[in-house]
Amino acid sequence: MEGEPTLRLRIFDLNCWAIRYLSRRRRERVRLIGDTLRQEGFDLVLLQEVWSEQDYSDLKVKLAGCYPFSHYFRSGIIGSGLCVFSRFPILDTLLYQYSLNGYPYMLQHGDWFCGKSVGLGSGSRAGVTAPLLSLSPQLHAEYCRDKDAYLPHRLVQAWELAQFIRHTSKAADVVLLGGDLNMHPEDVGIRLLRGWTGLRDAFAEATHFEGCKNGCTLVPDNCFTDKSELLPFPLGIRIDYILYKAISSFTVKCEELRTTTGRAPGVDIPFSDHEAVMATLHIQRQGQPAGATLGTADPALADVVTEARTEVGAGLQAARRQRYSSGRMAVLALLLLLLQAAAALGTLAGLGAEQPFPKLSFCLLAFLALGVLVLATGLHLFHTMEVKMLHGTEDQMWMVLRALQERP
Repeated sequence: MEGEPTLRLRIFDLNCWAIRYLSRRRRERVRLIGDTLRQEGFDLVLLQEVWSEQDYSDLKVKLAGCYPFSHYFRSGIIGSGLCVFSRFPILDTLLYQYSLNGYPYMLQHGDWFCGKSVGLGSGSRAGVTAPLLSLSPQLHAEYCRDKDAYLPHRLVQAWELAQFIRHTSKAADVVLLGGDLNMHPEDVGIRLLRGWTGLRDAFAEATHFEGCKNGCTLVPDNCFTDKSELLPFPLGIRIDYILYKAISSFTVKCEELRTTTGRAPGVDIPFSDHEAVMATLHIQRQGQPAGATLGTADPALADVVTEARTEVGAGLQAARRQRYSSGRMAVLALLLLLLQAAAALGTLAGLGAEQPFPKLSFCLLAFLALGVLVLATGLHLFHTMEVKMLHGTEDQMWMVLRALQERP
């Protein structure tokens, strides 16, 4: 009903870069983040890369007085790193882990081991009847923009995130998403996510903005940032977002958006290698339900889906080549083992001459062939799964594209 109170919602989002044993000054920065959150009194806090559950527990204890409700999302081998703190009740939670998340043999990147996911928490604020659906996602990192081997995986993640939002937000009035999407604003993945869900970018919609130029969240002035990654972008890049939308009879407006600008107030270090994003949203009920706007017939959306499907198709072809190569390597290793087994049996049965190779060399060759067989078989199974996931996403995009083209 019109005249009902307006909900003023303050949101804090940060990729904390809190990797145990690897992130510089991690414990000090986690304490600093906790002190700042306790002083500022945000309504909703969305954190990524809190890889240590002990860090989460310390934050939970420190923030219990001002954020009585919290949840840590567990996923993968080392955890999803996602957690949420809230001043209003969290009624339900859900974690969705993306079907593709990089390669297990890329140990220097490690995304596969943490099980990149999207964490969902639903709740409501006293005095306003709007069910809030808050999501804290993180997508696969880019690492190299010129030769982005992970682009197909990140597009699959963006597509699954969009589908996840579409299917979980039907009972909500307001959807909030804050997280490290590892995509520039003009990238096909972010355009696909926003176009297919109708989410609005708080930076683009904000009445007032204060912070790093162009809303960048990876900036050269941050002492923890890898400067070599930002050489093509002297002002920095924007990969952390707060996105939102109203689905039914509510309207959402972004009054203010702020980012941190390097060092945290009063100290000589920043919170993280990412800048924090802080938004102030106004949520108010309208007179009549506005109706859902998910998947509206935007002519540009078909072009975005086509572009994304092309990239996924290219990734599918690469995955098929890798599956074939690993399968062929496994077959060759198996044939070598069979030949060695036949030679050994022939020698034992007295059907052949003396063993032509020294026993040590023969055993080492057998162990090498066995290791190659196990490794190649594992890679073949992994790339078989990758082919299935990419093919499935390509089919889904084709169905959506056909529906968009047939819709008046």
